[in-house]
Amino acid sequence: MMDRIYQKAQERPARMVFPEAEEEKILLAASKAAQAGYIIPVLVGKLASMTSECQRLGIDRDIFEFYDIEDEETVEKLASSYETYSYALFKGKSLRRRLSDPLYYAMVLTAIDKVDAVFAGLSHPTGEVILAGQSILCLQKNIETVSSCGILDIPGFEGAQGSLIAFGDAAVCQNPTSESLSDIAIATCDTVKSLLDWEPHCAFLSYSTQGSGTGELVDKVVKAVKIAQEKRPDLLIEGEFQLDTAMNPMVAKKKVLTDSNVAGQANVLIFPDLNAGNIGVKLLQQFAHADAYGPMITGMNKVISDCSRSAPVSELVGNIALTAVRAMY
Repeated sequence: MMDRIYQKAQERPARMVFPEAEEEKILLAASKAAQAGYIIPVLVGKLASMTSECQRLGIDRDIFEFYDIEDEETVEKLASSYETYSYALFKGKSLRRRLSDPLYYAMVLTAIDKVDAVFAGLSHPTGEVILAGQSILCLQKNIETVSSCGILDIPGFEGAQGSLIAFGDAAVCQNPTSESLSDIAIATCDTVKSLLDWEPHCAFLSYSTQGSGTGELVDKVVKAVKIAQEKRPDLLIEGEFQLDTAMNPMVAKKKVLTDSNVAGQANVLIFPDLNAGNIGVKLLQQFAHADAYGPMITGMNKVISDCSRSAPVSELVGNIALTAVRAMY
């Protein structure tokens, strides 16, 4: 999968901004990704500190484009441009105050199309990255929920896409409403399509298959399916399904009595809440030795990435390539 991602990134390198430009691992990963042809890297911060850090690490500073947050003339130009952004929530002094923060500065660059995507998270917790993105970029039309998705590579598994399965959300939304679940499904499907060129076959998971179980938790999922189908009739979205019904064609034949384009052949799974999602992914990682790629933040007007603070440089390079492909396809 990653070979395919790297190839796509090289075909259309993204201009990617890094607001944590004094972090050693960020500079090393960004330079490696640039040398591999995946991105055109842009750094935001205090110019003297950024160039000094590049020199200390032996990185050619000419690889990067720099934005100095202390350059008042450029700040004013960016602020004036952002104020015409159709989703702009901040203007005047409120906006200019935020532009003193590299994270918000990077989001503004993305909003006005100076760059294609933001890559952050090494020195900012997930909540700060999401808050900055939601404040500056805002959410996609008809989407009211910031969420995440990921991709599992499960050894020995043979499904609709070989050993791969996409999922959402196992990182952000603790107890989503039906409306939020529908947003999670739509954003996950769109992300998977842009990354891997799959035709999403999306299954909402539950302990019930089409009415075999009852209760509030089932009702929430049933309602979410209807909302998602109404919002995006172009997508193959069905449910509620138990996991085996979604994944196993033989089980699907026994349990699903109606025609279905998803049962038994799902390649996108939507967990009903964060408990189920987190436990499900970790079960596969621990016992099936699956590799989990992500989480990738979804639902915003532009692409942002929230990386793991413990990630090694090699993993950061992979996530940079994933973010680049999401931004350009």
